[in-house]
Amino acid sequence: MPETSYSIIVHILQEHSQSLVILSWIILITGLIQNIVYAIQLPAAWFELRQHSQAEDTESFWQLLISDVTIPISILVPAFNEEATIVNNIRALMSLKYPNFELIVVNDESKDATLKKIIDAFALRPVSRAHELKIPHEPIKGLYGSPNYPRLLVVDKENGKGKADAINAAINFSRNPLFCVVDADSLLEPEALLRSVRPFMEDPQRMVAVGGTIRILNGCTVLGGQIKKVVLSRRLLPLIQSMEYIRAFLMSRLAWSRWNMLTIISGAFGIFRRDIVVKVGGFSRGTVGEDYDLVIKIHKYMHDRKIPYAMRYVPEPVCWTEAPETLRTLSNQRKRWQRGALEVFFKNMGMFLHPRYGKLGMVAFLNNFIVDVFGPISELIGYILIPIFWAAGVLNVNFVFAYISVFFLFGVFISACSLILEEMELRRCSGAGDLALLGLVSIIENFGYRQLSNVWRVMGWWQFIKRQKEWGEMTRIGPSLQK
Repeated sequence: MPETSYSIIVHILQEHSQSLVILSWIILITGLIQNIVYAIQLPAAWFELRQHSQAEDTESFWQLLISDVTIPISILVPAFNEEATIVNNIRALMSLKYPNFELIVVNDESKDATLKKIIDAFALRPVSRAHELKIPHEPIKGLYGSPNYPRLLVVDKENGKGKADAINAAINFSRNPLFCVVDADSLLEPEALLRSVRPFMEDPQRMVAVGGTIRILNGCTVLGGQIKKVVLSRRLLPLIQSMEYIRAFLMSRLAWSRWNMLTIISGAFGIFRRDIVVKVGGFSRGTVGEDYDLVIKIHKYMHDRKIPYAMRYVPEPVCWTEAPETLRTLSNQRKRWQRGALEVFFKNMGMFLHPRYGKLGMVAFLNNFIVDVFGPISELIGYILIPIFWAAGVLNVNFVFAYISVFFLFGVFISACSLILEEMELRRCSGAGDLALLGLVSIIENFGYRQLSNVWRVMGWWQFIKRQKEWGEMTRIGPSLQK
């Protein structure tokens, strides 16, 4: 750039230095607020985890396996183009340690051989089953079952252009008071249902939903739909996502659960009271954030009617899911997540800072605004403008150091503390090598990946503005994991 052009730009920036300083402070304060919330979440998560561990010690959850009062559960599995993993995953779900459950798999008009593989593997044939159309969904094409697998029902339906429509169909066919939604590409640990049903049994009148931990399957040895060996992937993207999941589930959701302000239960693994979900109209069709949307609908329904209720996150039940291994697939996922978060937030703007919804509206929604709505844009602008402002002399070096501390060093600190918390209480790392590897990842993810992630989230913002509804390509590795 010619020197004169550079001088003109610097002069223009310095002329507006006061406004630029204010903008810089807004960016810094936004990041600082996010980090303060993270810092508060750490001790809250630790106390909740300790309390949960002590409760587990007083009464073995295995007693639930033979208990007459264990609540029956319907496991609902929406499936679209899942031929790579569907048969092994159904076998794994049917072998769960739980005394009374049914498994309903919904083929959402897959374009591959998903339905055929299920029918062939379990020798299914057309059946009939009475049900009530309490929640709308696309027409049913057929039902399949077998006397050899009385717990299994396969629903074949026309595509509803979204996972929500398939789940709604499964809810209509379900017969139990609780239902558990599981992604077709995910694997539950054998005792996951036993652990996650405890909050419903301890507080049957108030408990409406329970979520469990999601972990990264990549790198693990899987045989016949069962995880035989837990090993971290040695590929960078799954490793970074493993660290993200530890931070998001073990720290963030555990803390919000303790404060009774849990706003999202992952669509990959969550248990809900069927009657409440039916009353709120089921999962909203035409949205890409159906899990987040349902939880907020339940909160709103219960608050509006002043009905006492509770939602919980349980750290021990683990659902293993395959993480994207390419930048293209991961970017599609993160842009979709961002669109879903924005859809739900703006759909429920009336709850934002509304005293009627108590700490949910005044605190949880405020946090969601900072993290999901304003945060990505603010942080990305900061990455671009702060170095420019410093080079132009608008900002001094002390401000730049403060910015680096907030957006880089504090991020490393939070990730490291989350990892320490996980190792202290759950000890899910298979060895010192895996723990050291995650420790290294907790550092390097803040330098490059975090910035790229914010680019994807801002792109998700743009897709939201354009009202884009597509899910985007989600390539599965499938058989390469089924060793």
